[in-house]
Amino acid sequence: MAGRLTTHVLDTGSGRPAAGLAIELWRIDGKPQRLKVVTTNTDGRVDGALLEGADLIVGTYELRFHAGDYLKGEGAALTDPPFLDVVPIRFGIADGAQHYHVPLLLAPYGYSTYRGS
Repeated sequence: MAGRLTTHVLDTGSGRPAAGLAIELWRIDGKPQRLKVVTTNTDGRVDGALLEGADLIVGTYELRFHAGDYLKGEGAALTDPPFLDVVPIRFGIADGAQHYHVPLLLAPYGYSTYRGS
């Protein structure tokens, strides 16, 4: 099976998937390069893999989750500027044949992530 990179976002403040949240995918090795911009669907997931097969190469990547815009759109009580705005998660791909799942668990004043399956 070819490797792939996937993500999803859960709004832990509301207990629902984070629908409509914009995510940028960057490759960081060398000069940073934005590879893709996507938006989560109603299940808080991205339709399809962010990268897969030959496009998933060893290196350092970053997902930038536009949490502030999403939280404002959901009517969350936020400070100005918001405590969390763009949440960057930098991670390494060591084996392009594996599945890397990088979820975000989001609330207005905190977040967590892990390598999922």
